[in-house]
Amino acid sequence: MIYLIVGVTFLIFLLGFEMIIVLALPSVLLKQVYFPTMPDLILVQRMIAGMNQSTLLAIPFFILAAETMAGGQIAARLANLVRVCIGHLRGGVGSTAVASSMLFGSVSGSAAATVAAVGRLLYPELRKVGYSRKFSLGLIASSAETALLIPPSITMIIFGWLSGTSITRLFAAGLVIGLVLGLIFVTYVYLVSRILGVGRMEREGWAARGVAMRGAVWALGMPVIILGGIYTGVFTATEAASISVAYAFLVEGLVYRNLTWARLTGIFESAAILSCVVFMLIGMGSILSHFLTLFQVPGMVLALMDYFDRDVLVFLLIVNVTFLIAGMFLDPSSAMLILVPPLYPVAAALGVDPVHFGMIVTLNIAIAMITPPFGLDLFVASTTLNKPVMMVIAGVLPFILVNLVVLAAVTLVPELSTFFPAWLGL
Repeated sequence: MIYLIVGVTFLIFLLGFEMIIVLALPSVLLKQVYFPTMPDLILVQRMIAGMNQSTLLAIPFFILAAETMAGGQIAARLANLVRVCIGHLRGGVGSTAVASSMLFGSVSGSAAATVAAVGRLLYPELRKVGYSRKFSLGLIASSAETALLIPPSITMIIFGWLSGTSITRLFAAGLVIGLVLGLIFVTYVYLVSRILGVGRMEREGWAARGVAMRGAVWALGMPVIILGGIYTGVFTATEAASISVAYAFLVEGLVYRNLTWARLTGIFESAAILSCVVFMLIGMGSILSHFLTLFQVPGMVLALMDYFDRDVLVFLLIVNVTFLIAGMFLDPSSAMLILVPPLYPVAAALGVDPVHFGMIVTLNIAIAMITPPFGLDLFVASTTLNKPVMMVIAGVLPFILVNLVVLAAVTLVPELSTFFPAWLGL
């Protein structure tokens, strides 16, 4: 019977039903078939309990901050600062796209918002100096992944909620992994630029750099305040999220004077809709996680690992392959909600550090954002820049290979994930 339920769930997914229904259906069927005497109210209670977590308050705040900044001046000023500083170097414009994505990701936590904001600004510059359309599109879509790794990261907040791992420790580890990924991207861009002889921008004088720095001071204040406050223990990640909203309104509204009442209404509407979608997925995922626990799925997975003598590397390889395949078809939040509850207890039983496991999961989720056929950033880049989605897919393929190299390093070297949180004493 359980195989029939799984088959029906997979069928409605293939038929194009919304992920909320795909997540909810197996829970309802399992309840009706295996627990017919269980009150229906239990499902509602599990859904509400899953969403009623103080940690999750950070998500709508960070979404609201990202929506406020995405179409404002913060992204443009950050990108301009990076451009005037390194645009004249070999591969400088491509490196500007990577660094701008990292900076904007550090104030938004949203990969999709980063693609939209940075893409509009830098795609014309990339084409102007000689990068191909495919490479430019692939670079913009792929660089936005760093927004999921460099804090604040909504993905890490969800993982922390699912696993009970300290979000501050996850943020500290994500900063390192995000910087490593960005450095590898910059190295790849440099090599491509050197091989193809891509042009450079004219060197800007110190006066122009000074103007760019003064123009970006308020924008740079966001990551300094958020990350500095979290790592020094001045405020929690949830408090940092609310501060990010206040700071975004202050900078965009009073300093840059870029907020109008009409735009503010649109920002709140967009942020509310996106927040509702995320929380509905979390609610449905909570119900499914409850039934996975009742059926002792983590125990089954752990028993399966006995055939491999509980080899940690074999388990992590299985985790990576599972997430990479799921990322081809599921949106990132749904993949986490389905896979983390059964896999995390196994990782804990095998002695895998929760922060190390969190970085593996987060990097897999980041790769899923650009993995065809359903990677979200592929469609955001296509829509934002008005280019065929197949061209974007062709452009990201080399970057997926680069990502896999970084994923292998993160998997095989746990210290990459754990040394910085330990150094901070977290």
